[in-house]
Amino acid sequence: MVMPALEKLAQISGSAIAEEFDARNVVSPGSHAELYEFLQIKNGFYAFESALHVFPAKAVAPEIGLDDWNSPGLWRSSFGGMTDGCFFFAEDAFGIQFALREADVCTFDPETGIQEKFARDLEGWASLILEDYNLHAGYPLAHAWQVVHGRIPVGKRLLPKMPFVAGGAFAVENLYAHDAVQGMLFRAEIAKQIKDLPDGAKIRFEIED
Repeated sequence: MVMPALEKLAQISGSAIAEEFDARNVVSPGSHAELYEFLQIKNGFYAFESALHVFPAKAVAPEIGLDDWNSPGLWRSSFGGMTDGCFFFAEDAFGIQFALREADVCTFDPETGIQEKFARDLEGWASLILEDYNLHAGYPLAHAWQVVHGRIPVGKRLLPKMPFVAGGAFAVENLYAHDAVQGMLFRAEIAKQIKDLPDGAKIRFEIED
């Protein structure tokens, strides 16, 4: 199957996170055909100065793999069903997730728990990323942050000190590098607290251990 956008995205990205492709019990040529073929081209990578992160099929320390990232016990269960139907395969600079959802690719915003259709399929996803990685991967702000602080460490994403959903600025000063898993767990609490609030409602966050 010819997948020009996916192939181009793989070509312009960094080195493969995992050299050996082992997708057993993770993705299959049946249920995740496009993703299976994509990871055979390059098994996980970073692109656009680490703004875009595509997970490898399985963990290669210190990198996490699709198998662990999609396990309910890592962070998904903390969202109380908001992640249902999604198979997460990539994330932007701020930890907004890209996921397969039935025949579509959707985004998942961990601050709100909202799923939104992004593309008709994985090839369409790659086309949109290549067309505007500034918007869809968060490249300009990720680049600006790294100019000041250095490369985003493995296993971390750029989180806002003041959540974006609460009016936090998309600015270097409002960002810090934080463990990706802990960032998802923290924002799950935000998403659950604001789930049923009307637009414009005042927010007071309550974070519990």
